[in-house]
Amino acid sequence: MNDIRKKMDDGPMTSFQCLAVAICMMLIMLDGFDVLVMAFTASAVAAEWQLNGAQLGVLFSSGLIGMAIGSLFVAPLADRLGRQPVVLLCLVVVSVGMLLSAMARSHIELAALRAITGVGIGGMLASVGVITSEFASQKWRSTAIALQATGYPIGATLGGLMAAWLLTHHGWRSVFVFGGLATALMIPVVLWRLPESVDFLLGRRPARALEKLNRLMALMGQAQVSQLPVQRAGEAPQGNTVAALFRNGLARPTLILWGSFFLLMFSVYFSLSWTPKLLVQAGMSTQQGVTGGVLLNLGGIVGGSLFGFLALKAKLKHLVFGCMLLYALFTALFGAASANLGFAFATAVGLGVFLFASMAGLYGLVPATYPAAVRATGMGWAIGIGRIGAIVAPFMAGLLLDGGWSPASLYYVFALPLVAAALAVLATGAAQAQVPAARIASAH
Repeated sequence: MNDIRKKMDDGPMTSFQCLAVAICMMLIMLDGFDVLVMAFTASAVAAEWQLNGAQLGVLFSSGLIGMAIGSLFVAPLADRLGRQPVVLLCLVVVSVGMLLSAMARSHIELAALRAITGVGIGGMLASVGVITSEFASQKWRSTAIALQATGYPIGATLGGLMAAWLLTHHGWRSVFVFGGLATALMIPVVLWRLPESVDFLLGRRPARALEKLNRLMALMGQAQVSQLPVQRAGEAPQGNTVAALFRNGLARPTLILWGSFFLLMFSVYFSLSWTPKLLVQAGMSTQQGVTGGVLLNLGGIVGGSLFGFLALKAKLKHLVFGCMLLYALFTALFGAASANLGFAFATAVGLGVFLFASMAGLYGLVPATYPAAVRATGMGWAIGIGRIGAIVAPFMAGLLLDGGWSPASLYYVFALPLVAAALAVLATGAAQAQVPAARIASAH
């Protein structure tokens, strides 16, 4: 196993590997659109059904509840059944959920369908992050994960532009139809060029593992093998994959990663879900609110791309630490700027830069911590714990707004968890250093 993985780690990225990462980036774009579809349609949905802040908060949070369920309970299936089958299953769920959302007759129905859609998104997101890590070489791994994460703001930006046009011409239901059809189109793409990963085939060894491995080796221009290599101790999957996150020195880094994801996502999903609506509440038009959300995601494209470049030259945890502190600063600045159109738009770009750079970096820390046998489980549970923070944040924001809080004050409050998340990232690096060297090596 070591020889095959070492060739992939040390060799150049082949065109097949680059295409696999690009497909993963396209799948993450769907996640960006799915979150923003509710943010951009919130005003139109609220107007049609006369919803208050708490009811809107339920709509925002229901999709995130589904994402948490998908991350916690669907994503681990990728360590048992394979990365590709789980991705395909999730694409079907997301597509059906989005299309049915367009036919919802009440906010309760829409909330339930948002939860179902979220299950698919949550299960897919963890698998896609792991696939990116497993197909990238060691030199380009952090950069590939960062660029893949950039798919989120790209999807949100393009989706926001499309949503603005569809809202104007065809109403909010058409936005969900568009999302469902775009998701369905990715199913044949995944079948075509996103096969099972080498790490899964060598670790889990499913039926026809050797045949599938040699097909992958041919696609990457490497020599075929006559038999599967002998597994070393610790490489074969053992027992419950969730319990394995707490064995062999992984308990402390697992808990610290969970804390980091919870704190970051608590603030991230407040920003992503509520920014367009809060700009409108601060006195801007609906179109200006959508523009603010789009600018935030445009900043994210810059931030994710810049982070990917810097990851080639700087230590990952230090980059993430700095990005999180700057994200906290721009969150507070955005609160102060929300009543001034020009300042708010400029600050939204900076907010997006460091928001998505922080996300990209934190996703990059997870694959370096876990071996292949539990990597999708580790990623899924880290994201799932983060989604719990994401669930609480939008609903809490809705309750605070109903209680008389101003939009600006909310941004000051939601900047504080980011400082704690930055400190947790430093602890993550220290915890990883205590994991046995053989365990870290097998994670790469």
